[in-house]
Amino acid sequence: MAVQSLKELFLEDLKDLYNAENQILKALPKMVKNASSPELRRAFEQHLKQTETHVQRLERVFATLDEKAKGKTCKGMQGLIEEGKEITGDDVEEHVLDAALIAAAQKVEHYEMAAYGTLRTWAETIGNQQAAKLLQQTLDEEEATDEKLTQLAEQLVNVEAVGA
Repeated sequence: MAVQSLKELFLEDLKDLYNAENQILKALPKMVKNASSPELRRAFEQHLKQTETHVQRLERVFATLDEKAKGKTCKGMQGLIEEGKEITGDDVEEHVLDAALIAAAQKVEHYEMAAYGTLRTWAETIGNQQAAKLLQQTLDEEEATDEKLTQLAEQLVNVEAVGA
């Protein structure tokens, strides 16, 4: 499909992000299962619930465009999730695995923050303030999740991994 306007580009990237969020929904239960730290497990469980809300918000953004919510394969997220899976197949000490899981999750968070920030800005530019507000809500949550993961890593997981 040839993209001829910022609104069309916005819609194409929205489809990409919708698929990315749905990929994350499938990956997070495995991260919960693989986390040994109870605090990390809870953080992943909380983010799973939050991601369900993010998908619903994206569906509302599609509605502001009078479009049906549908995704197109997000190859970037596929790669990040695949990269994260690689460490879980190895024989890795559990605290080191937790550190690797946080690193993988933060790569995903940063990808999402970039995508949500871009889409929010484009929504503002094309005059879709309702979409911009919805996208900003999710961006704020993604940033908070990233900060929480950083705190878990610095205060607990990385310290335990050093002692492993």
